[in-house]
This record gives sequence, C-alpha cells and structure tokens, in this order.
Amino acid sequence: MRFTVNTLNNKMRDVRFIAEHRCGTLKKEQHRQLICWACDCSEHLFPLIVYGEVERLKTILLVGNEWVKEIASTGDARKASMDAITVANESSNPVLIAVARAVGHAVATAHMADHSLIAATYALKAIQLAGKSTDDERKWQNDQLPFEIRKLVLSARDRKRNT
Repeated sequence: MRFTVNTLNNKMRDVRFIAEHRCGTLKKEQHRQLICWACDCSEHLFPLIVYGEVERLKTILLVGNEWVKEIASTGDARKASMDAITVANESSNPVLIAVARAVGHAVATAHMADHSLIAATYALKAIQLAGKSTDDERKWQNDQLPFEIRKLVLSARDRKRNT
C-alpha cells in the first residue's frame, strides 16, 4: 500500500483515495460511491437526534447527493461541510456533535474521498455515545458498501485500526 505525507499536518494519506483528476487512481464512479456510502452512514444516525437538527443536517447531506449528480460543486460541498461543523459547535449534546461531524465529513468527501472513512468513524462514535452496539453498526456500514469500493474501504479501515 502506498501512502503520501500531507505536508500541512504530517499525516499519512492513503493514495488510493486520491481522485484521478488530482493524479490519483480513484475513479470518478468510486468517488461517487464513497460519498453516497458516507451520506448513508450519516443519515442512518438520524433516529438518534431530534427532528429540528435532523432537518438541518438533511439539508446539508442534500449537497452531497447533488454533488454526485453534478448539480453542486466541490466548493458547495465544502461550504455545506462547514455548516455541519457549525451545527456541532452549537451543541453540547455529544451524540448530536458526533452525528453532525459525520455529516460534515460525508459531504467533505466531495473534496477529499478519504473523508468518507472519517464520516463512518464519527457514525460509530455517535452510536457508542448513544449506548448502542458499534459492532452492529459497523456490520450495517459494511453491508452498505458497493462491491466496487468494498475492498478499498475495508482495507483502509483495517490499516487505521492497526495504527
């Protein structure tokens, strides 16, 4: 597995998540599948939070879906991601904070595909904070993975768990 170092924060980045248009190997369809999966993982958490916050976060996730359809730009997705962070920062509820951060990273997947992994991780954190089984949630997340990205995501998750 090849990795590159992000010079801004010295973090290792799995080059398999770098899009073709940025000289990587990630195909456009894989990138779309990653954002759809991350949005699904985030939306799956909505029963954990109150209606008003669900509506705010649904609006943000809509931008991710619009990016997939090439209606929204990457810039629109980045702005929406920041809107999700605002929701998190306005709350003192740890479950809502984790859900909002999952949503933010899901939409940020438009900018950098590996944000999809962070969205799934925040989803697991929200589930844990809500006192539910992270094993069941991880299985649900894995079951949602399209075949074309399954190996990529599972191997990246294994690598993160082992570091």
